[in-house]
Amino acid sequence: MVVDDHPMWREGVARDLTEAGHRVVATSGEGRQAVRVAAAARPDVVVLDLQLPDISGVEVIRGLRAVLPEVRVLMLSASGEQQSVLDAVKAGATGYLVKSAAPAEFLDAVRRTAAGEPVFTPGLAGLVLGEYRRLAVTDGGARPGRDDAAPRLTERETEVLRLVAKGLSYRQIAERLGLSHRTVQNHVQNTLGKLQLHNRVELTRYAIERGLDD
Repeated sequence: MVVDDHPMWREGVARDLTEAGHRVVATSGEGRQAVRVAAAARPDVVVLDLQLPDISGVEVIRGLRAVLPEVRVLMLSASGEQQSVLDAVKAGATGYLVKSAAPAEFLDAVRRTAAGEPVFTPGLAGLVLGEYRRLAVTDGGARPGRDDAAPRLTERETEVLRLVAKGLSYRQIAERLGLSHRTVQNHVQNTLGKLQLHNRVELTRYAIERGLDD
């Protein structure tokens, strides 16, 4: 689903996605309408602009997550300001890409978002990880061994989780551990299920809160 208040941009993005083999189930130019339409269309991925005429993209994310907890949101915005990025991610966005990205970069970001990978314009990934580390300290996040009720992960799942917390992509993790890309995805999905988390962004914060990024 594509949500942007500029018709030409919205239609262009939808066309590029269709030509790349994706199925665009809906488009919208307003935030509240987008939430209503998404509830019926049930998209797997929402490409969302930050600035909309009625409510902000951050509010749209919260609305989307309320009606579709599993939905993955890729912000596609003209703004690359740090606070905008952090607000979007805290609300539940899976990734954040600026509109100046090349078409190939955008299509790759959609594919990776659909696979559950956090995707950020170069330079923003470190910003997000840094914020999670700060929150882990200020929120008094649990460290290893302090949470006896935490679900038990296998040694391999913990190893993969540690690399997720360091910001590595599935492909990088696969190369580091000598595993296939699909095997890494399966480990991440199993870990998400055990921890009752929805995406890799939440998983990253969980790992950092427990000191697994050290």
